[in-house]
Amino acid sequence: MSDSSTVLYNEDNIKSLDWQEHIRIRPGMYIGKLGDGSSQDDGIYVLLKEVIDNSIDEFVMGNGKNIDIIIDHGKVLIRDFGRGIPLGKVIDCVSKINTGGKYDSKAFKKSVGLNGVGTKAVNALSSYFKVQSFREGECKAAEFKEGVITKDYKLEKTREANGTLIEFVADENIFKHFRYRPEYVENQLWNYAYLNAGLKLNYNGKTLVSKNGLRDLLERKTDVENLLYPIIHLQAEDIEIAISHNTQYGEEYYSFVNGQNTTQGGTHLAAFREAIVKTFRDFYKKDFDSRDVQTSIVGALSLKVEEPIFESQTKTKLGSQNMAPAGVSIRSFIVDFMKTNLDNFLHKNKEISDAILRKIQQSERERKEIADIKKIANQRAKKANIHNKKLRDCRVHLTDGRKTDDENKLGTTIFITEGDSASGSITKARNVMTQAVFSLRGKPLNCYGMTKKVVYQNEELNLLQHALDIEDGIENLRYNRVVIATDADVDGMHIRLLLLTFFLQFFPDLVKSGHLYILDTPLFRVRDKQKTYYCYSEQEKQDAIASLRGKAEITRFKGLGEISPNEFEDFIGDNIKLEPVILGEKTKIEDLLGYYMGKNTPERQVFIIDNLKVELDQIKLEEEVIDLSLAGKEELRAMIYEEPLPDKTVLDDLQTVSMPYGKYKGQIIINLPVYYLEWFSSKGFPEGRLGMLLSTAFIIKTHGLEYLLKKKY
Repeated sequence: MSDSSTVLYNEDNIKSLDWQEHIRIRPGMYIGKLGDGSSQDDGIYVLLKEVIDNSIDEFVMGNGKNIDIIIDHGKVLIRDFGRGIPLGKVIDCVSKINTGGKYDSKAFKKSVGLNGVGTKAVNALSSYFKVQSFREGECKAAEFKEGVITKDYKLEKTREANGTLIEFVADENIFKHFRYRPEYVENQLWNYAYLNAGLKLNYNGKTLVSKNGLRDLLERKTDVENLLYPIIHLQAEDIEIAISHNTQYGEEYYSFVNGQNTTQGGTHLAAFREAIVKTFRDFYKKDFDSRDVQTSIVGALSLKVEEPIFESQTKTKLGSQNMAPAGVSIRSFIVDFMKTNLDNFLHKNKEISDAILRKIQQSERERKEIADIKKIANQRAKKANIHNKKLRDCRVHLTDGRKTDDENKLGTTIFITEGDSASGSITKARNVMTQAVFSLRGKPLNCYGMTKKVVYQNEELNLLQHALDIEDGIENLRYNRVVIATDADVDGMHIRLLLLTFFLQFFPDLVKSGHLYILDTPLFRVRDKQKTYYCYSEQEKQDAIASLRGKAEITRFKGLGEISPNEFEDFIGDNIKLEPVILGEKTKIEDLLGYYMGKNTPERQVFIIDNLKVELDQIKLEEEVIDLSLAGKEELRAMIYEEPLPDKTVLDDLQTVSMPYGKYKGQIIINLPVYYLEWFSSKGFPEGRLGMLLSTAFIIKTHGLEYLLKKKY
């Protein structure tokens, strides 16, 4: 080996990072995955949480009953009315690692933010950060950029009430294309309200407050009409629980430690599930199968632990074994509480205890009815998993232990694709460490109204539940993101609907926990010799055309199979665009599925027609191309139909987007009001794709969507 290839190792090779640099270079160590805000565990929500946690801790200590939160175009403002940071320590508390009052266990015994890093991480990861502390008529403020102080304000007099005001803007160089989703923020804030009775959170002009704690949470998160008995709500010092059973499949839990939403559970949730089963067995004096007790249960648990140990910096899974250092075990504490309090409740409320017994017995009957089918199906799935042709697995999984860093675990993704061509492209382009692919053979079964027996009878659905490892609940879910990746055509949309039905029918907690997504793929590629743009909308396409100097070459992607692996690598990498499947707080799943997947109803027909979008692409015009931004609507109609419409109001309601590109070619998106279809029908539809789309719309209006799907249009 020559001397030139020898690597020197001396003082010059040792790189020392400032705290700001360390956080910015390795943000995943502090806040988990970065993301763009499309997932509820993305970094921007962790930044928000880290600041609010400090305000919550002040409230818990009896200081300040209001917290104001304003989010406007990426800028966040959080104002609490606690004691305020000691004025001489304001800069240190937001810019020096391991600085803070929470190291004194007596001051903040049961706090979330014990590591002294949270607010400093927000500071380092923000392009703008300002802190103001108000104490006893004085104010101290400072401004930072990327964790480096840019302005140190002198101590000033103020009339502001005591408390702290934090403003920050997440750095777009780190959180690329980020956007706060109001529904995620509101859900996060509601959790604070449920866990802190009397706390008032004012978010963008909306007030969030809870009087009944976890009972309010379950009432808001579930369909109360489908609960089999009133919510059981019990609490004591350091613990609060709420439970009931409903008619859905699976289990659904919401767990918290010191106000932190532990979305991945932990030792406390395991103890809670065990305690429910043990208490019911002892009360009814029957050795129930745990699955029969837990099926269809909805529960919430809030625990206060002294100096909690979490299994990750993002604090989503509790690792503590004891309620306090050298204290009683978490398991014993929860089991003893449930044994005493839940048992007493059941003795005093016979109607509820009878309803619970009936539910357990019903679950037992249903389990035994499908036991043989389930056994055979699981044996087949086990054999198939050894050489599962449908699954191209990744190396890292959400359930991996502490040796795998949080960022990789939270980035684990499985794409559910249609057909071999699409799955082939994604398989070649994916990150084999964190991205898996499951391939469907066409359209899956419509599961609406069926029992879980069908999941075991249908080989494909059974293999899918085993690939995800969600047969007995989502606690062992192997991937953080389950992504439906289908074409954006009618068939693709139908497959999406069928998969959504499958998950909502049998695994609603997967959706409610924020694990289900739709892959957003580009509709167009616009390029010249110098630049290439991938466009996700008509407007993006037009903007790309305008930005190119040379003649634009435009490709319309008809399906995922047409996208090459090299191009797919861009779409499913760091710039991946995902649309989360979000259920509204008061959504009733049974009503939702009945509306979209049940028997055809006039209400659904009206919805389809009112939301109909007719698309026309690659129009060949005999005249010169007309600039649609200047063209009158009568001229437009003349372009796509030889005689003008009879009623002027028709032209007024017709909306168009975009303009043709290049001579004799173009694309027009037409939002067509329903009542025009009858006019087209009486006159005869135009030829070509426009006519086909218009006639298809007329069929939907006349016969309904199911008729259309049977005809395979």
